[in-house]
Amino acid sequence: MEKKISIKKSRICYNVLGKGRPVVLIHGFAEDNDVWRYQQDELSNQYLLIIPDLPGSGKSGAIDDMSIEGMADCIKLILDHELGEAAETVVMIGHSMGGYITLAFAEKYPGSLRAIGLFHSTAFADSEEKKATRRRGITFMQTHGSYEFIKQSTPNLFTETYRIKNNIILEEMIARYSSFDPLNLAAYYEAMILRPDLTTVLQSINKPVLFIIGKQDKAIPFEDSMKQSHIPPLAFIEIMENAAHMAMWEEKEKSSRVILSFLKEAAV
Repeated sequence: MEKKISIKKSRICYNVLGKGRPVVLIHGFAEDNDVWRYQQDELSNQYLLIIPDLPGSGKSGAIDDMSIEGMADCIKLILDHELGEAAETVVMIGHSMGGYITLAFAEKYPGSLRAIGLFHSTAFADSEEKKATRRRGITFMQTHGSYEFIKQSTPNLFTETYRIKNNIILEEMIARYSSFDPLNLAAYYEAMILRPDLTTVLQSINKPVLFIIGKQDKAIPFEDSMKQSHIPPLAFIEIMENAAHMAMWEEKEKSSRVILSFLKEAAV
């Protein structure tokens, strides 16, 4: 079921599926809630899924504060609205930028969480090289528009094998996300550039943490993912050998199994 709330005159949309303990799935940069298409049916058989379109993505409008922390606050408002003031704690799993938001949420609202998952994401701040790459990306999207940016960047999220076998799927994905407002894409990049190192969250969190790591991920280097996975006191680590940055599509069945296993054994 699609729902919406108003946050300072902006419409924020989210999907609610299933019933049971609440699990929040947060998409990443230049995506919308459809990125979880291959997991939502199986997970919703056992859990209550809350899957938002982040501000400025999908059917959601942008908000005044498009920082990582501002979007974490937006998720909190969704949960308060959907689950009520006496809501039980949730499991939150974020893909890429969604993982940054999950960590920011964990820092601000630790009492609202039962467990977290970082799906191709990192607690480390951007390196200077990464910041420079993002700034070049902002210049490119401002000059050439969203379609050209998405067309160039999206294939790099997948392994070469997946790209060759699923060219039509990638074309559909590019078409779906090419309508992004370049101002929103730039706002996301600025937010990621400015986000702090949050490894302290991983050090102090007393809840289970799931790491799903793409062995061939170019966006979140494998070495960095492995380094951070040993920081939390209670970590669950899954390496996707045949995936880059999009294991929820590249290894969709395994991704569902890993999440379900985590929820059953560690989180809920």
